[in-house]
Amino acid sequence: MINAELLPSVVLQRKAVVYVRQSTQAQVQMNLESQRRQYDLVGEARRLGFRAIEVIDDDLGRSATGTVARPGFEKLVAGLCAGEVGAVLCLDASRLARNGRDWHHLLELCGLVEARVIDPDGVYDPCRANDRLLLGMKGSISEFEISVLRSRMFEAVRAKARRGELRISVPIGYVWHRELGLDFDPDQRLQEVIRLIFARFREIGSARQVFLVLRAAQIHFPRPSDGRTLVSFDWTLIRYRNVISVLKNPFYAGVYVYGKSEKRTVIQNGRAHRSYGHGKPFDDWEVFIKDHHKGYIDWEEFERNQKQIAANAYGKVGDVKSGRGGTALLSGFLACARCGRRLSIAYRGHAPRQTVYRCNSMDLTGLARCMTFGGSRVDAAIAKELLRAVQPMAIEAAMEAERMHLQILNEQQRVVELELEQARYEARLAERRYAACDPDNRLIAAQLEKSWESTLRRVEACQARLDAMCASAQESTAAPDFTGLAEDLEAAWNAPGVTMRVRQQLARALITDIIADVDEEAREIILTIHWQGGQHSELRLRKPRSGEHGRRASEEVLAVVRSMSCRWSDQDIAASLNRMGMRTGQGMTWNAQRVSTLRHEHGIHAYHSAEKNGEWLTMSEAAELLGVSHHVIRRLIRDRILRAEQVVPGAPHQIRASDLQSEAVAADIARKNRPCRAVADGQLPMFISTSEGGA
Repeated sequence: MINAELLPSVVLQRKAVVYVRQSTQAQVQMNLESQRRQYDLVGEARRLGFRAIEVIDDDLGRSATGTVARPGFEKLVAGLCAGEVGAVLCLDASRLARNGRDWHHLLELCGLVEARVIDPDGVYDPCRANDRLLLGMKGSISEFEISVLRSRMFEAVRAKARRGELRISVPIGYVWHRELGLDFDPDQRLQEVIRLIFARFREIGSARQVFLVLRAAQIHFPRPSDGRTLVSFDWTLIRYRNVISVLKNPFYAGVYVYGKSEKRTVIQNGRAHRSYGHGKPFDDWEVFIKDHHKGYIDWEEFERNQKQIAANAYGKVGDVKSGRGGTALLSGFLACARCGRRLSIAYRGHAPRQTVYRCNSMDLTGLARCMTFGGSRVDAAIAKELLRAVQPMAIEAAMEAERMHLQILNEQQRVVELELEQARYEARLAERRYAACDPDNRLIAAQLEKSWESTLRRVEACQARLDAMCASAQESTAAPDFTGLAEDLEAAWNAPGVTMRVRQQLARALITDIIADVDEEAREIILTIHWQGGQHSELRLRKPRSGEHGRRASEEVLAVVRSMSCRWSDQDIAASLNRMGMRTGQGMTWNAQRVSTLRHEHGIHAYHSAEKNGEWLTMSEAAELLGVSHHVIRRLIRDRILRAEQVVPGAPHQIRASDLQSEAVAADIARKNRPCRAVADGQLPMFISTSEGGA
């Protein structure tokens, strides 16, 4: 019998609150006996004499450690503050709170309004010192108990994880088998998609470019139906987060990892809130076991991928920016030889805008920039070096590129074939479900028929994609002709269909880094090229002076004009330049006026006809002197009968007048208009004359 002093009538007139709580959703579903015992406290409240009884079970599945909001507990506190609660019934102190702050706050409120705390052991009055001391000890024991349980549980988990036996959540592409442990997902389509991501990154070297390529190919990737767990998933178009999560997860390299992320606690509105999933540095991972299971790639390739992803990050010191297009070939390649920072890109002028490479050290140090130089000359020089390096192996590289292209098509075709196979299975399954349904039950039959039609449309779409890929593969199977590729690399490099992004990727495949410096005294740009494989080469380019523009005649043109100006007229020089395919700085053909202007600008002396003393002749003059045509003179030169000289290949021939008097030239001209054959003495004719026969 409860003492009336413990439960006076004033307390019994208020309502009794039965607080029901379980820590996790698993306990809510599995530990039903604990729920039943807590709800049975309603009968205990009636037995004690309470008429108004309220059950607060809003906190089922919520922890009482203080890191999770508990609306039920807040509702209980509000009722106590309002003076409506006479007693709080709980199974034990751990149901009300697992931390001292909430527990003592509750006891303080109960003492202020003279409410009682009731558990199976008895009725406690927080206003009494002994009861308050006992309740405080129960709260402290509850708080200590959760820490002990948690410590034991975590140590057991860590011990099992150190052996690689803890069945943690694994990424897409792996499943836990009862006998085999961690192994590949048996879904072949899923395996092929993951391998395709690694293969594309191995070729392209950029996670974003891999995503764009796979997105353009309509590649699908599994996504959890509920957005969190892989109990069931749907196939949707691949997203960037799918690509980057696959590339950055060490599980795909056969490594068992535990403790690579941490939780963080912050105080918000007077309560501690915890957030999970914050990555830790590689050296702080608790468990790291190599070769724990089969991997899609090896650990060495995983490390290379992480370095490449880190290097692709824009704006970091020492990193190389991945090829993303634009107008600059060496974007992210050039490093300053003086301060070590990457050279940035600036643009000047109007369209077409001029590219400028410059060091932005002044933004950090406040001093002058280390260097600044134009990009067009540097890009052209590096492009020429790339073509020179590729030219000896152009045919092999082209054949390897063709082989890789066919391999890419086959891999994508394999993924689509698996997708088509799965779509056909789902269509057959939908057909069987529709056939098993009662036709009279139209509510269900209509929905099953709609699902069947949807799967059939998906089969048609997959079949169309597969047919298109097969047609593209058949077009690529014809063996191309690479015989003239080595001589036509420059045309291929400058082809309209070749984008700057492709050129940057080719440069990245051959060059590791370029160190740039400027020799101000010699007015030269010094480029030290670090090639893939460890080779190095140095390239020096003349740096234009202030006022020099990029539409000036090339050095090759100036060399030809200087060599020909002493013997040939401007008209002959213009014709020679046009025959050699050289153009003006504006890209136009040459004429006498433009050659004359070029000579005056560079101080090149003109041709003077009075300086000719008859020692050297042109082809026209030689033909006129011998009384023959230009074709005869050209034939004599070609047959090496008549000696002739050229200043540069393609320039007019110069003939020494004394060579025209040689016996070989005279004998060749003497045979003009007569057959070039000799008749042997005593030789019988093949055909006998009919007139002689008639005689």
